[in-house]
Amino acid sequence: METRPLGHSGLAIAPLVLGSNVFGWTVDEATSFALLDAFVDAGFSAIDTADTYSRWIKGHVGGESETIIGRWLKRSGKRGKVFIATKVGSDMGEGRCLRKDYVLRAAEACLKRLQIDCIDLLQSHFDDEVTPVDETMQAFAQLIAQGKVRVVGTSNMSLERLKASLAASKRLGIPRYESLQPNYNLYDRVDFESQYAPICAAEGLGVITYYSLGGGFLTGKYRSAAEAAQNLARGGKVKGYFDARGQRILRALDVVTTRQGATPAQIALAWLIARPGITAPIASATDLTQLNEIMQAPRLTLTDEDLAVLNEASA
Repeated sequence: METRPLGHSGLAIAPLVLGSNVFGWTVDEATSFALLDAFVDAGFSAIDTADTYSRWIKGHVGGESETIIGRWLKRSGKRGKVFIATKVGSDMGEGRCLRKDYVLRAAEACLKRLQIDCIDLLQSHFDDEVTPVDETMQAFAQLIAQGKVRVVGTSNMSLERLKASLAASKRLGIPRYESLQPNYNLYDRVDFESQYAPICAAEGLGVITYYSLGGGFLTGKYRSAAEAAQNLARGGKVKGYFDARGQRILRALDVVTTRQGATPAQIALAWLIARPGITAPIASATDLTQLNEIMQAPRLTLTDEDLAVLNEASA
């Protein structure tokens, strides 16, 4: 299967990442294991998680997703076949934090839950905007030097702080961020394309998109805000997509799915995969049927006409 480089790190991943935010939330451990087995057995490798998944659930403390992945890794013996990406810096009880002491502690906790010796990609989940970028990058550099992390990336960081972080790494002669994880999909285009895409291209950063299916909106299964709110865990956010532009996007997806003999979710992911500079989209699945659906997306080839229809509708 085609792989794509992750920045200048020398690492590469297949153009689809399995999101595990649902593990321990809407998906139990047994189903999570089945999904992970099927994903890896199909030739994919990259799994995205975070220490805070799924702290938002009553009774959860965070780390539930990582713990399930760790148990699966131990049981399956497939560590050598997977690329583990996790995140630190979100609120795990101490607020959003990227201080050096915190990053080091949080990374150790991730390693313990995942039951691994080294994290392939450790990302700053949210920027605390108080800690100097030099301090954060030095923390990441220490983890890399210790062999506990291979490369680092970032998510949910302002353009100014991203630029400052890259400049700090260069000035200090230490490892830099090799990837960005932005909110990017057919509907959410403006912020990434106008602000972040130019620096990602100029600096050679890998781009791994989250909310790739718009929280379920781009699956085409829901045609109204009320319907989505009733059926989706994140229905409150998704309802904002059902404006005139959102409806144009859904109609365009219908046109292309008919041409391609595919599903709206597959087309929405294939559009991302075809975008310049995109390394891979993240997509989650709650059962094997959904997983098998999204795993077909990298195998689709959208025509220039298909892309024009989608680009015009989502412009």
